[in-house]
Amino acid sequence: MPTESTESVESTAADPGAISAPTAPEVTTGRRERALILLGIVVLAFNLRPAATAVGPVLGDLQDALDVSATTAGVITTLPVLAFAVFGSLAPWCARTLGIHRVMLVALVLAAVGQFARAEAGSAAVFIAASVPALAGMATANVLLPSLIKLHFPTQIGRLTAVYTTTLAVGMTIASASTVPLAEAGGSWRFGIAAWGATAAIAALPWLLLLRHDVRPEERSGHAIGFRDVARTRVGWLMALFFGIQSLVAYAIFGWLAEIFRDAGFSAREAGLLLALTMALGIPTSLAVPGLATRRESQAPIVLTLAACSITGFVGLLAWPYGGAVVWATLLGIGTGMFPLALVLIALRTDTADGTAALSGFTQSVGYLIAGIGPFTVGLLYDATGSWTPPLALLAVLVVPQAAFGLALSRPRTLERELGLRQDPTSSTS
Repeated sequence: MPTESTESVESTAADPGAISAPTAPEVTTGRRERALILLGIVVLAFNLRPAATAVGPVLGDLQDALDVSATTAGVITTLPVLAFAVFGSLAPWCARTLGIHRVMLVALVLAAVGQFARAEAGSAAVFIAASVPALAGMATANVLLPSLIKLHFPTQIGRLTAVYTTTLAVGMTIASASTVPLAEAGGSWRFGIAAWGATAAIAALPWLLLLRHDVRPEERSGHAIGFRDVARTRVGWLMALFFGIQSLVAYAIFGWLAEIFRDAGFSAREAGLLLALTMALGIPTSLAVPGLATRRESQAPIVLTLAACSITGFVGLLAWPYGGAVVWATLLGIGTGMFPLALVLIALRTDTADGTAALSGFTQSVGYLIAGIGPFTVGLLYDATGSWTPPLALLAVLVVPQAAFGLALSRPRTLERELGLRQDPTSSTS
C-alpha cells in the first residue's frame, strides 16, 4: 500500500495543475508530551457519552422530580443528537481559532459545569438549559478527536482510533450501567448525574498541562478547509451519508431493541440484558475494526462483513425473535462496528489535520441530523401498524445503501485532492 507522500507525488504528477498546499513542519512531540496527549485522549473519550447516556436510566425519577411531561422528556432525549449536529459543525473553526488543546479543555469544562448544573436543576427548563453546554462540549470534542490523532499520531491512526473508540464504548456502557447505582448510593438521581460532572472535571487536568503545547491545525496544513468546502466534495457527502445511516440504525437499536425483545416474550430484565449484550459488543469491535481498516488498502471486506451481520440480525428478529435472541443481539452488536469504521475512515480520507477536522465536522453534523429521525421513525411505524415488522424491515433495507456508501469510501481518495489541493511532494507527511 503506498504511503501518503508516495500517493501525493503520483497524484501531483497526474494532475500538474493541482494546487500545492504548503505544509508546515511536523509538531515536535517529546515522549513525555506524547504520553500526556495519549492520557488526555483516553480520559476525554471516556467522558464523550455520559452527558448523553446517563440521563436515560434515571429519566423516570427526573420526570417525577421536575414534573416533566412525556413530550418534554422526548425533547431531553433528542437533545444529544441535535447538539452533535449543531455544535459539531463549529468545532473545526474553534480549533483554528483557539487551538485544539484549548478547545478540548474548554469542552471538558463545559461538560463538567453542565452536568453539575443539571444535577441542581429545579425545573425542566433549567435542566434543558444546563444540558446545552454539557452536550456542546462533548459534540465539539467528538468532532476534533480524529483531527487530534492525525496531528500527533499520523503513523498510528488505526491503533489510536481503536484506543479512543474502545474507551468511548466503555464509558458509554459504564454510564448506562452505573448511573442508577450511583443515584441510589447518593440518595437521588441528582447524585447520579453529578458523578459524571466530576469525571469530566478530572479529565480536564491533562489538557491544562497541554496548553503550552497547543497548535492550530491551519498552522500545519497552510490551508483552512471550511464546512462549505467539504460540502462541494463527493467524499464529504459519502462520509456524511455513511455516518448518518449507521448512526440512525444504531440509535434505533439502542432506543427500541429492549422493547422489541419484551414484546417477543422476554421479561424487562432479560430484555435489558440482551440490549446490554448488543452495546457491550461495541467494545471489542471498537478495538478490532480500526486496526483492520488501516492495515488494508481497501476496507470493502470489513464493510460487507459488518453489513451482513446487521442485515442477518434484523431478518432474524423478524423470523425468530425469541428462540434466536442471543444470536441476533450478538450480530447487531457486531454490526455497530460501522461506527469505529466511520471514524477511522475520516482520518484515512484526509491528508492533513485541518482536513480531518473539517471532514469530521461536516460528517458528524449532517450525519447526526440524519440519525435523529431513526428512533422517531421506528416508533411512528410501530404506532401506525402495531407490529415490529415494518420498522425492522426498514432498518434492514437501510443497511444496503449504508454498505454501498462504505464500499465507495473504500476506494483511495482524500478530501484535499478532491478540492484540488496537493501536499508538496518534497514535504514530509509522515
